[in-house]
Amino acid sequence: MGGDRRTSSLNRNRIGTRQREERRVARIKVHELRNKSKADLLGQLKDLKAELALLRVAKVTGGAPNKLSKIKVVRLSIAQVLTVISQKQKAALREVYKNKKLLPLDLRPKKTRAIRRRLTKHQASLKTERDMKRKMYFPLRKYAIKA
Repeated sequence: MGGDRRTSSLNRNRIGTRQREERRVARIKVHELRNKSKADLLGQLKDLKAELALLRVAKVTGGAPNKLSKIKVVRLSIAQVLTVISQKQKAALREVYKNKKLLPLDLRPKKTRAIRRRLTKHQASLKTERDMKRKMYFPLRKYAIKA
């Protein structure tokens, strides 16, 4: 029984060490990325991709376990940088098309296909000439009810 406890504590220590190693790897904070220019972001993306390539080579050649655990963090960082780049690009496009009549499809609200195809409120409220004449010549009668 005593031996079981010791092995389980060893496993716990090993797991804890791995988690600490992952935390030690510098993670990118997204709010810092948003303040950078596009050129800086592209440079950082290039560096991260180069680092990922090196880590993959280390994985194949049987590198240290801390390098293997770093692959996940680097991939996450690449995804964050790409996301910030695309968000900035979309925000810039929204600014350009803000006062234009027509928007590109990817900037329009998604909603559902049925909602996008139905008449606008203005179109639905329009009356035909025949309806307007009918209303004019045959208005609703007003009746006063004796109490």
